[in-house]
Amino acid sequence: MTDLPQRFALTGTTAVVTGASRGLGVTICDVLSAAGADIVAVARDNALLSETRTIVESHDRRCLTIAADLHDPTAIQHVAECIRDAVGNATILVNNAGMSIPKSLIEQSIEEWDAILNLNLRAPWLMARALAPGMIAQGGGKIVNISSMASGVALTDHGAYVASKAGLNGLTKVMTAEWARHNIQANAICPTVVWTPMGERVWGAGNKLQLFLEKVPAGRVATPEEVADLVLYLASPASGMVNGQEIFVDGGYTAL
Repeated sequence: MTDLPQRFALTGTTAVVTGASRGLGVTICDVLSAAGADIVAVARDNALLSETRTIVESHDRRCLTIAADLHDPTAIQHVAECIRDAVGNATILVNNAGMSIPKSLIEQSIEEWDAILNLNLRAPWLMARALAPGMIAQGGGKIVNISSMASGVALTDHGAYVASKAGLNGLTKVMTAEWARHNIQANAICPTVVWTPMGERVWGAGNKLQLFLEKVPAGRVATPEEVADLVLYLASPASGMVNGQEIFVDGGYTAL
């Protein structure tokens, strides 16, 4: 008989989650630890990370918190060293940290463009580059990149964000091409607007959200849990043959 719970269990694994101090990142840590994973929570705000630790420990799982600004490549190297020293090799990497500064292509500054690309695209590459050798040495691992529905559609006032997430999808495919033979599955989740503090900041002004929802067949935004549950699937043994995919969680937007 199929052991369904075991196929989705993460007991004995260690999941590294970036952007783990607020919004979707907290929910991902909650869901993965509830499934049995120990968590390495990475974010800039050490005080907020302590709240994430409390959630993880409520599931009787261990939580290592690392305060780091992933815009800085040297900080990412420090994160990798802390992980190796404290827990050894990571089993799961969830590249969730991201940012958006909505402006038109003409109004966006070079500094803003670089900041968005550095966090949304360069940091996932550097995190994966640092942790993949350990996954290879232990016989496999899971990489889940939190991309966006905007990776596949034009979204005005989000040029840098769209470029970064389209690049992240391409990076995910190259991770698959290079690492699938080592039993590493890399996939990208592409959500629509997720109602987190970041989602509310970007979409909460005026009637911007309502105009967007008129184009969404489901007529609503996504919840953090709906995305985190997909992270769980992609991080679990159940998804062993799912690799290099862009999975849209968009209420049907891209089906039209």
